[in-house]
Amino acid sequence: MLLLQPALFCGFCFCVLFVVKPTPFQRSSDNFFHNRVTFFEFVRLSHHTTLFYATVPNQKQTIFLAAYADCHEAFMRYCTTVAFGKCDVRDLVQDVMLSAFQHFDGIEEGKLLNYLIRAARNRSISLGRARRCKAEVLEEQSLERLRSKGASPDTLLDVEALYRALNRLPEKQRNAVILFEINGFSVREVAGMQGCSEASVKMKLSRGRKRLRELLMDTPRNFGQLVMSAKTILL
Repeated sequence: MLLLQPALFCGFCFCVLFVVKPTPFQRSSDNFFHNRVTFFEFVRLSHHTTLFYATVPNQKQTIFLAAYADCHEAFMRYCTTVAFGKCDVRDLVQDVMLSAFQHFDGIEEGKLLNYLIRAARNRSISLGRARRCKAEVLEEQSLERLRSKGASPDTLLDVEALYRALNRLPEKQRNAVILFEINGFSVREVAGMQGCSEASVKMKLSRGRKRLRELLMDTPRNFGQLVMSAKTILL
């Protein structure tokens, strides 16, 4: 059963708390429905928007939730990485989810994850440019959230070193490396998400890996080990 609890947010906009209570067939959907996971903590809505503001989900909301379930882990892992030092990951996820729902009818079936990834990339850049906090403050906020989720000190050091190095890459190389190395998408899938050829993706990956190894030369663990640590965490 899906419970939607509306509340007034900051006096100006509404927020909705989604609490997913799994039915028997939903319990097999890995981490998304596991242990009554919160689907989406807060979706901030403008005062004139009625999105999800209901006691019972309508058909579009139900279909959207079902489609999103298959995208959840990959989407959150991507947002966790691109938000580091650039923006608050919660703001990023909320903005992209709102956009995805509003445009859901126009998204080709099976292409929701591609939409989420592209939207998250573009929105993270916009939020990064408009940020009011220093990068160091945002980095510490991200690390503190990981710490609260039980990440070990070694994992935190690995993630911090890798994410800082990633933030020094050209944007297209950085995005390709995140999608391929951390999210585990194939070269073909990355090419589809970036709207370029597979040869272009391979070139960006090659240059990105080379630059990362140079940036990480002084770290005690190699690039592959740092990537493995990054794959284990989600904000």
